[in-house]
Amino acid sequence: MRIAIAQLNLTIGAFDAIFHKIEAAAEKAQAGGASLLCLSELVTCGYPPRDLLLRTDFVQANLKLLARVAALSSEDFAILLGYAEPRKPGPGKDLYNAAALCLGGSAIQSTHKSLLPTYDVFDESRYFEPGEEPEPMELFGRKLGVTLCEDIWNEPGFVPQGGYDKDPVEVLVRKGADLLINLSASPFHLGKRAERQSLLKTQCLKHQLPLVYANQVGANDELIFDGCSLVLNEEGEVMARALSFEEDLLLVDLPSPGKAMVPQRMEPIYDHPPAEAVHALTLGLRDYVEKCGFEKVLLGLSGGIDSALTAAIAVRALSKEQVLGVGMPGPYSSQGSVDDARALARHLGIAFELLPIDEPFSAFLQTLSPLFAGLAEDVTEENLQARIRGVLLMALSNKFGHLLLTTGNKSETSVGYCTLYGDMNGGLAVISDVPKTLVYDCARWLNREREVIPEATIQKPPSAELRPGQTDQDSLPPYDVLDPILEAFVEEGKSAKEIVDRGFDEGLVARVIGMVTRAEYKRRQAAPGLRITSKAFGVGRRYPIAASTKSLL
Repeated sequence: MRIAIAQLNLTIGAFDAIFHKIEAAAEKAQAGGASLLCLSELVTCGYPPRDLLLRTDFVQANLKLLARVAALSSEDFAILLGYAEPRKPGPGKDLYNAAALCLGGSAIQSTHKSLLPTYDVFDESRYFEPGEEPEPMELFGRKLGVTLCEDIWNEPGFVPQGGYDKDPVEVLVRKGADLLINLSASPFHLGKRAERQSLLKTQCLKHQLPLVYANQVGANDELIFDGCSLVLNEEGEVMARALSFEEDLLLVDLPSPGKAMVPQRMEPIYDHPPAEAVHALTLGLRDYVEKCGFEKVLLGLSGGIDSALTAAIAVRALSKEQVLGVGMPGPYSSQGSVDDARALARHLGIAFELLPIDEPFSAFLQTLSPLFAGLAEDVTEENLQARIRGVLLMALSNKFGHLLLTTGNKSETSVGYCTLYGDMNGGLAVISDVPKTLVYDCARWLNREREVIPEATIQKPPSAELRPGQTDQDSLPPYDVLDPILEAFVEEGKSAKEIVDRGFDEGLVARVIGMVTRAEYKRRQAAPGLRITSKAFGVGRRYPIAASTKSLL
């Protein structure tokens, strides 16, 4: 049997566009001699549709699309795809997360997702009822063990939140399945692909069966899907791999049961964290801009490394003609920073405008002077400069319709080293899930062949330049100390004691945890960010603002 796996980049709810992508994939699969086309989870509407699933009209549109796709099948060409299936009235949720096998112009069999993830970025129990015992699907003499995403994750060492009390794969194998197929919409994070491949290998070895893994690609809001669809033999060896972070159609010849599979097309993967991060962020930014209907972006260029990396990713994602950089030097900005911002714009080939803020800052101070009389300057005056810059950038965004990109990194976002209504202004926080140490690694990776980000930007001590001689380390621990503490607390969920036991100073750990918890109100008002770590600030981390955090210390 020759199968085709189509990993498609879908805009949620764009039903006509989704159909045309599937139609093109079906035509290409048939031209390549495939007898089965495998598509991803909830491909009829895009993943994750979230509360759109609560709308009857949305669900009905997804069913109409299923019928249109089924009509593309024939007696010798089948299509396997994910969709949302209404349940009969009764107790429980109104929908199943389902997969349909289409043959001869109609959907002939369906199966329902049994394991519904409700952790981190997933909330499927909000919408779906879990399926009962699945049955294999018979097709061209094979018994297909079809599962949906989470259904294959119930293996020791891979299951978060304690695991599940049933194993859909085990059930399908017991009922005679001779080929495992998983339709997935598995979000990317650093290290996820190695973890995913290890899981798939475990399933193959456990059941001594080959496995076809069809994943979604593209970005929807903060979630990035890497594609990288796979076919593995019964020993868990990868026999074919689709592209990463790109749409692709992978054609694979599957031998009869018991016959050896031969290696086929193997696309490379990015296994170096900076390379992975840059490719993921490039895809995430491009899709957010295009799917939200923007044509151009703008951002403030301070001469610092965060705005430099954000600008470089924007040019990779879009084009140099679609990016506007704005320098806004203030009373404490160094000439070197202005020069670095200009050099970056020149290296990237983007438009660059200079809007000094000295006069607006002086005007604000004069207006406030009656109320501030006799009071020493403090963080208020620093934040005022950031907020003036935010106003200018939003004015440009409003006037020209450009999407404003915020440039704060994860380290700063974690501890609240950012200004509400200032440098936090914008529609997308591109690197808000990139720790500062990884920001530097990404910059060096981008510079591996030529200088994209000025070397002076990489080498100088990071500074907001909001007061004379200021550096980040005046307010924060060194980033090579701060980032491991943040990773342990935010991503790994470790306690203060567990972090101290790793060799960190007890007082410093308490200080960092205190900053993280106090900054929750800021993050709640931040622009959405692109997720590239296992625990980003966003829908996957739901902490209260008004709460006592003494127990964490």
